[in-house]
Amino acid sequence: MKLSEMRKLLATRGIQLTKSLGQNFLHDGNQLRRIIEAAELAGDDQVLEIGPGLGPLTELLLEHAGEVLAIEKDARLVEFLREYFKTLAPSLSLPMGEGGRRPGEGKFELLHADALEFLKRERRDWSGWKLVANLPYSVASPILVELAQGARAPEKIVATLQQEVAQRLLARAGDKNYGGLTLLVQLDYAPRDCFKIPASCFFPEPDVDSVCVVLDRRATPLLPHGQREYFVKIVKRAFSQRRKMMLKLLREDWPVEKLQRTFEVLKISPQERAEKLSLEQFVHLTEELLS
Repeated sequence: MKLSEMRKLLATRGIQLTKSLGQNFLHDGNQLRRIIEAAELAGDDQVLEIGPGLGPLTELLLEHAGEVLAIEKDARLVEFLREYFKTLAPSLSLPMGEGGRRPGEGKFELLHADALEFLKRERRDWSGWKLVANLPYSVASPILVELAQGARAPEKIVATLQQEVAQRLLARAGDKNYGGLTLLVQLDYAPRDCFKIPASCFFPEPDVDSVCVVLDRRATPLLPHGQREYFVKIVKRAFSQRRKMMLKLLREDWPVEKLQRTFEVLKISPQERAEKLSLEQFVHLTEELLS
């Protein structure tokens, strides 16, 4: 969908985009194709798309994947997408949302829902799926954290995000962007690639820079499922006050004697701040505190 078509469509339908929903639609064909290439889609892949907007990425996903589930919060856009894809695929006789198949195209399901609420409510197993989406910037971080849940997490994430969030996902210990989001996602995912997308490729143009990141689910979990909640608890507590020494913060949840012995075993300074500890150190810290 070209920019001129996007403008005309929105004007014809009287749709004014809502900034609070993070509605900046990617229209550049070259960038859309780069996202598809990064997703490495096969004909039997199941793809979750959050925030399809006017559907330009959805079209490409249906060409390359076996099944696409798109979740859109804006009822006006849901109405348009239902009409558009019925026109595009007239043989799709089932009501949109129940699915259907056209020869040479994937199965398509469109849900009108708040994606974050849906993910929390459904607790679906996404382990055989890929997330490929231009995520609404306002809720991108909590959506990624919600999806990164060990055995249920998608096998791959290809997501367009505002640059600040992308930098946090890709950060390493000691970086200024390193923090809780970094660790909560990297526990299950290894960052593999990223590329910038200019603001001019979106309508309307966002005030922030955008980056598409590619994350691969780790083949071997760094922690067993039963220890994940403790890892999350430790990370959140450790970064609750970044300028404070980590040991002092963790004393709210763990006996000081246990903490001191653990820090000594792991050769972590009692004066260390959370931002200096690597993912591996946080993993070992969790293991030792639970031993």
